[in-house]
Amino acid sequence: MDRAGTLPALPEQVWPWLVQLGKGRAGWYFPAGVERAIPTERRGLRRLAPGYQRLAVGDRIGDWGPGDPEFRAEVVDPPRTLVWSSLRQRSRGHRWPDGDIDPWAPDLPDDVLALSWALVLRPVGADSARLQLRLRARSRSRLKPLWQAAGGAFDWLTVRLLLAGLRDRLAA
Repeated sequence: MDRAGTLPALPEQVWPWLVQLGKGRAGWYFPAGVERAIPTERRGLRRLAPGYQRLAVGDRIGDWGPGDPEFRAEVVDPPRTLVWSSLRQRSRGHRWPDGDIDPWAPDLPDDVLALSWALVLRPVGADSARLQLRLRARSRSRLKPLWQAAGGAFDWLTVRLLLAGLRDRLAA
């Protein structure tokens, strides 16, 4: 799944908002109109939080979904590229599998979902940035066609909302 949008700020201005995203951090950004329908404690921060600005390769943050999934930072290259990975094993409560599993090997266990999520910023003109979000997923599940279709629709919606939420925050 590959999505993109243009934001009214330079990559250096957008980066601090991206690096603090995540469950247990600044949350997920929605536009103000949508956030009014969300309980206050579940809304994304509408300010930059110094405590969430540090991020290094190998750091893990929680993600939404069943169980206790996590993302691990694989590339942190400010203000251009942030790449996350996740392995979610159903039989372990959607946590990382025990042992060393190559997410792209042909013998991926049947109950493991492998994800990568790249956020890439590029300058556009003198005062804008293009944010490209690329989600890749791999599973050997028999339900793969179903979750690909549902996941594509969910991804399209959440990225549209994220871009609108970022535009709100950048304009404030």
